[in-house]
Amino acid sequence: MTVSKHPESQTAADISAETPAAAPETAAALDPLAALEAEKAELKDKLLRTLAEMENLRRRTEREVADSRLYAVTSFARDMLSVADNLRRALDSVPAEVRTGTDEAVKALIEGVDLTERGLIQTLERHGVKKREPVGEKFNPNFDQAMFEIPDDSKPNGTVVQVVQAGYVIGERVLRPSMVGVSKAAPKPAEPTKH
Repeated sequence: MTVSKHPESQTAADISAETPAAAPETAAALDPLAALEAEKAELKDKLLRTLAEMENLRRRTEREVADSRLYAVTSFARDMLSVADNLRRALDSVPAEVRTGTDEAVKALIEGVDLTERGLIQTLERHGVKKREPVGEKFNPNFDQAMFEIPDDSKPNGTVVQVVQAGYVIGERVLRPSMVGVSKAAPKPAEPTKH
């Protein structure tokens, strides 16, 4: 836009082009009710967003506290599994004839080790740790680790037929997978080809 040197020579169009248009503040100043309504809507939006964020934070905190309570014993429980395994191995290593023998001291020792193992397993269960021995169940790769396959036509393919080492879960998480043997259908004999 060009401004002439003589103010008398300016036209009305030139003057209106030089003055800025009414700013939004000026419009709001002209209608204070509209300005207050806009501010109210903005503040209401901020309030609703803050309330939603607080509710999400409360729910997330509740979940984290529940998870902390449930999974707080994870590392301790994992350490105790070796104790439970050793007690089971001690019981499994005693021959059947010694168990049925007449020596009362040996029987008392075996019974004491058995009671100790059961007490340990019960204590772990009270704290959310459960033992898994999935014999007869379908193999679940989320909870089991296949160690070998056993040819067995009497069971469906992928059925757990032997547990080498029991697994443990805490809540919905695997503390230690079960080490298992899985059934495998024997290969069918090839049919002779007809010529």
